[in-house]
Amino acid sequence: MQHDKDSKATFYTCSCFSTDNIFLEEFKLHVRFLSEHQFRTDYQAVLRNLGCSTDTEFEDILKKIAKEVERRRSLGVKSAERAAAIKEIYKPLHDHVYHLQESYMAPEFKQMVDYCRSDEASKEGLLSLMQTEAAARVFRFPVFKKVFCEELIEEMEHFEQSTSPKGRPNTMNNYGILLNELGFDEGFIIPLREQYLQPLTSLLYHDCGGRCLDSHKAFMVKYDMHEDLDLSYHYDNAEVTLNVPLSETACVEVEHRVTEGLLHRGQHMHGALPISSGQRWNLIVWMRASQERNKLCPMCNKRPTLVEGEGFADGFTSDTGISLLQNVSCDLH
Repeated sequence: MQHDKDSKATFYTCSCFSTDNIFLEEFKLHVRFLSEHQFRTDYQAVLRNLGCSTDTEFEDILKKIAKEVERRRSLGVKSAERAAAIKEIYKPLHDHVYHLQESYMAPEFKQMVDYCRSDEASKEGLLSLMQTEAAARVFRFPVFKKVFCEELIEEMEHFEQSTSPKGRPNTMNNYGILLNELGFDEGFIIPLREQYLQPLTSLLYHDCGGRCLDSHKAFMVKYDMHEDLDLSYHYDNAEVTLNVPLSETACVEVEHRVTEGLLHRGQHMHGALPISSGQRWNLIVWMRASQERNKLCPMCNKRPTLVEGEGFADGFTSDTGISLLQNVSCDLH
């Protein structure tokens, strides 16, 4: 697997991670918290209009925010601790799903990747191989075979039922699995990004980092009648996102089909409508290009203030460090 360059990089988060885009589920509202005074000034009237009518309710919100801020500040350390514990105690049901193999992939996907690797590859030629453009710059195409999707779900359900510690993807998804903690990065997600997805994103998203994706955050999200039902309107902390439905449930703005991935810009606004029955699992891969996000953090729209992180962190790199992609242009075309 050709991912030596990733292992040599040091990645960071932006300081806004501790203060911005804190999601208040009961009000479907993203907020920024710098201080109690700032928060009261910016949001007290807004929250009152949304139904937060008493001082006690407002104090409860402050407590939830304080808990979330602390969770974010300790996220890297806690995630590393969980990953170590999982490696020690968890026994996988399907060992083979942790290692990407072409036998898992849909023939159409392999055909597109092979084309993108060829000397004559062009965006127009790639689009002619795709089934459809689901929305503006949102592309749908088969990624995996159904039998692999079923085995991957079985593995996720087996992990959910285990006693292993579990981290959740973000404040908007209370039920899901961080795949790096479970051990999917080295054998599965990194080669998927580098060897199979980047040939496509280089043609489709050359103007927003698609040619120089050098990190990611990958996770599973789960929707269930007794758990998370939907997902509020949002954009992703990514340059490019892959979303692959692994099970059937009709509840999204753009139709999802089992085994077929949706590829879109991270800044594309989207959400998931409530499910009415059953359960749905989706594989999400947020792909990041440090050469793009180092200029402007996509979450606070400012030049990032770097904070040390674990692993790929949020995909930022230090300007003073050695560029790992010096020969790759990510300039706008």
